[in-house]
Amino acid sequence: MTPAPATAPSHHQVLIVGGGTAGITVAARLRRAGVRDIALLEPSETHWYQPLWTLVGGGQAPLRASLRTEADVMPPGVRWLRERATAVDPTARTVTTASGRVLSYGRLVLAPGLELDWDGVPGLAPALGHGGVSSNYRPDLAPLTWELIRRMRRGTAVFTMPSGPVKCGGAPQKIAYLAADHWRKRGVLKSIRTILVLPEPAMFKVPVFDRALRETARRYGIEVRLSSEMTAVDGPAREAVLTDHTTGTAETVRYDLLHAVPPQRAPRWLADGPLADPQSPYGYVAADRETLQHPDFPHVFVLGDVANLSTSKTGAAIRKQAPVVVSNLLAGLRGRPAAARYDGYTSCPLVTARHKMLLAEFDYDLRPTPSLPFIDTTRERTDMWFLKRYGLPQLYFRAMLKGLA
Repeated sequence: MTPAPATAPSHHQVLIVGGGTAGITVAARLRRAGVRDIALLEPSETHWYQPLWTLVGGGQAPLRASLRTEADVMPPGVRWLRERATAVDPTARTVTTASGRVLSYGRLVLAPGLELDWDGVPGLAPALGHGGVSSNYRPDLAPLTWELIRRMRRGTAVFTMPSGPVKCGGAPQKIAYLAADHWRKRGVLKSIRTILVLPEPAMFKVPVFDRALRETARRYGIEVRLSSEMTAVDGPAREAVLTDHTTGTAETVRYDLLHAVPPQRAPRWLADGPLADPQSPYGYVAADRETLQHPDFPHVFVLGDVANLSTSKTGAAIRKQAPVVVSNLLAGLRGRPAAARYDGYTSCPLVTARHKMLLAEFDYDLRPTPSLPFIDTTRERTDMWFLKRYGLPQLYFRAMLKGLA
C-alpha cells in the first residue's frame, strides 16, 4: 500500500476519517458492496488491536500479538491518505487536513477514535512510566504494568478509572483482578493493599454483572471506592489523591503501584466543530442512536469511540455498528431511506483471573443480549478466556477488518 500522490483528486464519493477498527471495517464492507471511490484519512503507519493490551499488562500476551502495520489492514482499492484531519465543514461537505489540503465528499464517515487526556489529572502525565506508575492504555507502558505487578511483594496498589465515557470501560477493573490473581498465586496477596477507584455508584451498570464483579473484588480483598476518582498525582512522593464525589472528601494515598486510566474526549477539531453534540461535555459527535447519522447532516455517519451513544465504547459495539452504517450509507447513495437500525449492542469481556472470564453483552436498555447459545457467560469460564486471548484476535484480523464479520 502506497500513499496517495499529491495530484490525487480532492473529491471522493465516500471519505472515511480514521483507520482504526471502525474506519477499516466500514471501508472493507463498502468495497465488498462495490463502492469504488473511497478515501481514508489516517496518519499512523501502525494498527493496534487494543483489547489485547489488558492481557499484555497482566503477563498473558506479548505486545507484538496486538500489532499490524496499517498497510496490512488497509482494504485493497481504498485510497489511503496519510494525513491527519484538522477541520470539517459539513455544510460545504469538506474536510481539511494538517497540510492544508481540502477534501470534498459525497458521504462522510467519522471514526477517528478519541484522545487520551493525560493532562486531565494534575501530575499524571509526568509520573507515567516512573516510580511505579503505568497504564495499559498506552502500548509502550502495558509491558511495564506486568513488570510492576510481577515484582511487587508488599505495599499498596491503586487502580483507577476516570469519570466520563472511556474506551473499553471494563479494562480499568480487569487489570486489578489479573494483578490480584497473580499475587494470590505467589502467596503475597495478603501483604498487598489493593484499591480500585471507580467513578460510578456501581461496579457495572448491568445488575447481574455488577453482582459478579462485587464477588470477584470480595474474593481478592480489593477495596472498591465507588463514586470516586483520582484527582491528582504526586509522582516523586508516590501519592495519589482519591476524591469521593458523594461526600466531596479527598484522601491522599501513598502507592507502590499505580495503574491509571486517563480522562478521554473527542479530538479537539471535532469537539470544537459543528458536529459535536452539545449534550456531551467531552465533545463526542452527535449521532442518531439507531441510524448512526448525524441529526443535522444525514450525509455524515458516526461510529466507534467518537460517537456520543449511550453504550460502551468497545470493538464489539463497532462490529454491530459498521453494518448499520454501511447499509444506511448505501441506501442514501441509491436514493432510499435509511432502514438499518443499531440497538446499542456492546460486549465487555471481563477477565477476572488468569484463565477466567465473564462475557457481558447488553444493549441500550442494559438488557443482557447473549450471542452464544447454551453458554452462561454471566459466570466465570475458562473457555471464555481462551476466546478473548485467541479467538477474538483472529476474528478481528481475519474477518472483521476484512468486512466478513
